[in-house]
Amino acid sequence: MQYQLITTSEQLEKVCTAAQRQEAVALDTEFVRTKTLTPHLGLIQLYDGHQLVLIDPLAIDNMRPFIELMENTEVVKVLHSCSEDIEAFLTAFDTVPTPVFDTQLAGSILDMGPSLGYAKLVELLCDISLDKGESRTDWLARPLREAQLSYAANDVLYLLPCYQQLASKVQEAGKVHWIYQEIALLVDKKRAQMPEDFAYLSIKNNWRLNSEQLTVLQALAAWRLNTARKKDLALNFVFKEGHLFEAAQRLIDSKSGLSRINGVNHQSVRRYGDTIITLIEEARARYAQTPEKLRLPVVLRLIDIAKYKKTLAELKVISDQIAKDNAVNSDVIASKKQLNQLLKWYWFSVDETRVQGLVPDVLSTWREPLFRPHVTRLLGDAPAQ
Repeated sequence: MQYQLITTSEQLEKVCTAAQRQEAVALDTEFVRTKTLTPHLGLIQLYDGHQLVLIDPLAIDNMRPFIELMENTEVVKVLHSCSEDIEAFLTAFDTVPTPVFDTQLAGSILDMGPSLGYAKLVELLCDISLDKGESRTDWLARPLREAQLSYAANDVLYLLPCYQQLASKVQEAGKVHWIYQEIALLVDKKRAQMPEDFAYLSIKNNWRLNSEQLTVLQALAAWRLNTARKKDLALNFVFKEGHLFEAAQRLIDSKSGLSRINGVNHQSVRRYGDTIITLIEEARARYAQTPEKLRLPVVLRLIDIAKYKKTLAELKVISDQIAKDNAVNSDVIASKKQLNQLLKWYWFSVDETRVQGLVPDVLSTWREPLFRPHVTRLLGDAPAQ
């Protein structure tokens, strides 16, 4: 099918007005995120069953017609594995398409595989093989070649036929609301911001540090996240996680000490070294002046809790039974990561879910009525927020 490249506001308004009249539209994005914290949107693909268009957001000043289409709840937006697309839309427009039918999630619910790729889905449902040869394109470069544009167009051309097949089967199973609610939950998590003072919770091996070292890591991780957000730099392009951890672990007190960290980027040391050393000194002074009972507690791991393995096994049995009762694969109901998220929320005073103002996945949306009675019986009432 022929596509049209949309580069003006007038073209965009015409396309989106027509798309607003459809029951569903297929969407995809192409973006670049190599050194940046956020994805930079380079192209938007849209197919409504009649028109296949490639929208150039770099060329169009007024994207309001597209935003209105995204926010029209009467039009289903069909995407495949939409997590990064959601992030790209949030970054570019501070809004997201709604409602979203994710064909990868639908495939999982229908037991076609837990992480089914788009090309495989199209092959299974449409008996067509897609060329993925242009996946490494710099989508911010202009002009885009014909091969790149054709590749991008194919990423939405077959989404609607796949959607039509999947939606009818998921409807028969009575689980369409699972898909819409799951994506709504994903959006909530994408919108949530990690408070900078808790950025240390995401640092690998933080549990190895004592309270003083952890206080230093807290300061360094907060500074790194703040810097990354201000400069739109990927965290490791500010200062690598492993090097940040080592600076805290060794309580490094000089730029020369930073430079001796194995593999450290010396340009980063020159740029940020004085700031890092000052942060370490201030954190250590703050630690020394803080009464022991008010000092930052060391990080606990679930594996350090005696009842963890037994409780996790009991939750897995519950999850498997829920899956059996609902005729789906157990991976759809809850992953080990989601069960661990629940236990951290119950057992730890500080965890990544709580500090972002979120609730564990298994106590949210469609999973909540399935899990809540079992969780309350096993773990008690939900902890106070």
